[in-house]
Amino acid sequence: MRQLLLMGAASFVLAACATSPSPVPEAAIPEVPTQWREASQGEASVSAEWWHAYGDPQLSAAVEAALAGNIDIAVAEARIREAEALAVQARSALLPSLDLAMGGQDGRSLSAFGMPSEVANGSVQLQAAYEVDLWGRVRNGDAAARASLQASRYGRDAIQLSISAATARAYITLLSLDAQLEIARNTLASRDEALRVATRRAEVGTTSRLELTQATAEQRAAARQVPALELAVTHQENALRLLTGAAPGPVPRGRFEYLELVHPQAGMPSSLLARRPDIAQAEAQLLAADASLASSKASLLPQVRLTASLGELVAEGIDPLTVWSLGGSVLAPFFNHGRLAAGVDASQARRDQAAFAYRKTVLTAFSEVENTLAGIDRLQRQAAEAEVQHQALVEGLRHARNRYRAGYASYLEELDAQRGLLNVELSLVQLHESRLLNSVSLYQALGGGWVAAN
Repeated sequence: MRQLLLMGAASFVLAACATSPSPVPEAAIPEVPTQWREASQGEASVSAEWWHAYGDPQLSAAVEAALAGNIDIAVAEARIREAEALAVQARSALLPSLDLAMGGQDGRSLSAFGMPSEVANGSVQLQAAYEVDLWGRVRNGDAAARASLQASRYGRDAIQLSISAATARAYITLLSLDAQLEIARNTLASRDEALRVATRRAEVGTTSRLELTQATAEQRAAARQVPALELAVTHQENALRLLTGAAPGPVPRGRFEYLELVHPQAGMPSSLLARRPDIAQAEAQLLAADASLASSKASLLPQVRLTASLGELVAEGIDPLTVWSLGGSVLAPFFNHGRLAAGVDASQARRDQAAFAYRKTVLTAFSEVENTLAGIDRLQRQAAEAEVQHQALVEGLRHARNRYRAGYASYLEELDAQRGLLNVELSLVQLHESRLLNSVSLYQALGGGWVAAN
């Protein structure tokens, strides 16, 4: 009896050593800043349908179409179904197994006197088996599967957020290209008119061939920009259609200047950890890896199994016979201990990888918010300077045009003013696009109003 108690005590000490938690490396623990570098007052308030804030029904329709038809989201849904099946599979290991076995035999033999005889028998049996999960190997396997399932769901949510932001960006870029194409066409019309004037003046001898050549070159340069932008528009339409899971084609849309520029409040950095699905996914993956590590450690310990069977044996010439059995077994690793120990080392390495991946995800999230917050002020200042420059160039072009028509200046002076105005008009469109895209990035960096499902 004393030996049995000592053996039992030793088993529990061994179990405590084998299944004790392994600490996460300190280098994998992320630092959480107390506040953002860029000022952001107020609590974070992001609507789950944040794209409506831009005031464009066509933008909202595009994002909702992408959420309904995007192929990457469909793949993520399939991954969830796979994880659900694996979770059910792992859960079933906690329950006893029950099998039905049936057999029969029919034969012919000769007796000692040389007389043939027919022999027939059959059996039916229920067999049950159950592993007594003393060390948590099966329980931790089930916990790992459930955490992996949750990670799959969070991964789907992260993809949905990414797709909605990518669709909003693609739509904004498309409208920006529309605006740039409109500027290019207006510039081409202006260059056409300038070429006509230069041609008439050259015909009557009031201007030089040099001015006519310059006007022709500028008209050709403006004409070259139009098809290039038209091609970019077509490519962007097709890219947007792909995000929505549709075939290439035109995209219904509004006008660039009608998009509203909005900036959500960032809140506190610590609250970001609960508002981003990719962080929740990384955390669930870490929990799954930790549970898998505990399960691997438990595999080093003896497995206790209980078995039972109940059935009936039927043979020709005798009454049916009820048969049963009840037993147990202890399976302890011996020669394969090294293989199992290597499996534990591999599981610990995977757990550490998941821990470092979690740290990277958290730090990346903080960096994305900081970058977008910094972009709000810097891009606004650039846009303000570009607007002042635009007003100055409009006035400069008016004076250059009047001087040229009055004969006080060459066409080159007006041409330089036109080039400067064209460049700043395109810059204004591109800066407004950058501010809108930065706004979308801020919504995405803040989690897009995501809330973890219970």
